[in-house]
Formats: sequence, structure tokens, C-alpha cells
Amino acid sequence: MADRAAELPRTRGNLFVVSGPSGSGKNSILALVRQSLPDLTYSISATTRAPRRNEVDGVHYSFMTKDEFDEKLRGNGFLEHAEYCGHSYGTPRAFVEEKLSAGKDVIMDIEIRGADQVRLAMPEAVFIFLMPPSIEELANRIRRRGTESAEAVEQRLKKATEEIPSVFRYDYVVLNQNLEEAAARVRAIILAERSRVAKCDCASFICSMTKQNNPF
Repeated sequence: MADRAAELPRTRGNLFVVSGPSGSGKNSILALVRQSLPDLTYSISATTRAPRRNEVDGVHYSFMTKDEFDEKLRGNGFLEHAEYCGHSYGTPRAFVEEKLSAGKDVIMDIEIRGADQVRLAMPEAVFIFLMPPSIEELANRIRRRGTESAEAVEQRLKKATEEIPSVFRYDYVVLNQNLEEAAARVRAIILAERSRVAKCDCASFICSMTKQNNPF
């Protein structure tokens, strides 16, 4: 069920950064979390690669030419960026800033190297690491996709083994042994962070209560 709980007004939204090794369940968990928290804004990445079948510009990615991407990069227009398979990817800074300034929470799922860049640009962001229950289970999840060769699976597992110690740079760790339980924990983190006094406009709320109780 979608969360409709009443909340105090906030001075600024939270940026939630979700990372984890390939196969840790980032996409599946975020889908469940966004379903239960429809007011959560998902940060759409920009890319220079061509759209795949059924991909919609502005929904799955913001598709750009290489020149457009490079111009935005020169203007410090990305919170993080990376090259992958000959294409550029990045998180547009202006979109995230606009939502946060309006008091809206933003969530993104990015690779660990990208999260490190965001940490430098926005150290106040909330960083959540998704931990697989074991390397064996991670291997099983990747193999069940049926889209990777045996060599590619081994490469992903090697990379995951190298990435897992990055957890110590994060604020929260969520063990994804069960998809629904892991999504519930991520949702709980979001709701808890929304209640931080530093992020709530308690002064305005108290002032409004005082006026209501003393109309004269």
C-alpha cells in the first residue's frame, strides 16, 4: 500500500543513493519502494547510447548526442558520470537540485564509482548499500538471468568481490536475502530520514500552531 502518512514541512528534500554489486537487486527493490512511496522522485540518467526497443526518452533515460553530453559535462552539469562500452552516462545535476530545493526526495541507483562521485558533490546525501547474502547466491542470480556467458559471470563475480568492501563508505547496509523484506528496510530508512529535525521546518510548523491556538 502506498504511504500517505502526514509529514511536517521540510526545508529540503533528501537524496538517496542506492548501490550494490551487479545482481544485488537494485532495480527490483527500487521498483517496490517507489510503488509504496509514489512521492519519491526517481533520478533519470542521461546517456549517449541509442534507445533500445521500448525505451522512452525522459522515462528510461534522457538520450543525448555526444556533443550535448560533453557540453553539459564541461559546464559541471552532472553529479556523476562514467564511460561504459563506448557510451557516456551521467546524472543531471539541475534536475536533482530542483527537486531537492522544492522539498522533494530523490532516489537513484548507480554504480559504486558513481556513488563516490556523488558523495563528493553532495556529502549530505543518504547512501544505502545492498548486500547479497553470499557470493554463491549472487552467482545464482546472475546465472538465472540467462543473458551472460560463463566468462561474463565470472567477471561480474570478481568485480562484486572487489566492490563489497565499499560498504564501509555507506550510511546504511541492507541485506537482500528476501526481496520484499529488503524493500521494506529501504522504505523504513527513507521514512526515518524524512523525520530528521534538521530536515524538517519545525519553526514554521510551531509558529502556525501558535497562531491557530491564539488567533488574537
